[in-house]
Parts: sequence; structure tokens; C-alpha cells
Amino acid sequence: GELYEKHKEAARKYAHTKVEHYNSIYNFSWKRIAIRNQKTRWGSCSKQGNLNFSYKLALLPEHLADYIVVHELCHLEQMNHGPMFWALVARALPNYAALRAELHAFPMPCK
Repeated sequence: GELYEKHKEAARKYAHTKVEHYNSIYNFSWKRIAIRNQKTRWGSCSKQGNLNFSYKLALLPEHLADYIVVHELCHLEQMNHGPMFWALVARALPNYAALRAELHAFPMPCK
């Protein structure tokens, strides 16, 4: 991926900055942040506490990229999408439902 090579450092910088920023609300701990060339996912969180983000974070409008960061951050505490998970997301982004709907309608850039 030429797009991956072009955008991964911007995505890495963004992810690190935003994870630190939003984690001031949560105080979670994580192991590492990786930028991946994921084809179908914006991000993921492993059971080991690693946060993974697509390089495509750098191509999104900031409010949607922030939603992805907060979403994965909250998986450090809740590895599911239950009510407690969404309550955590809402602490940082009370309008998460609108952001989620907008992200789902956003075309995942291919390549």
C-alpha cells in the first residue's frame, strides 16, 4: 500500500495524541498503539491491551476519527458492546450515537 505508506505516520501521531487526550477522562492503561493496513476495520483492541488503528484514521474528518479512538479506548475496560461499554463511550462523546451512524455511512476508502 502506497496509501498506507503515505498516511501511516500521520495516523500514528494522531492516534497517540488523541488516546492521551481522551484517556485523561478514563485513566486506562494500554500496551502499545499500532497503525495497520486494515482493509475492513477502522480499529481494534486486543485482549492484551494493544490498540490498533487503520492508517485511514488520517483520512477521516476529525470528529469521526475521535469516535474511533474513544471506541477502542473503551474496549480496554469493556471487551463488548454492552450497555456499560456505551456508557463509557458517552463519558467522552455524549453524541456517540450520531457519530456512529455517520461513520457507518462513511465509505471506507479502498486500496
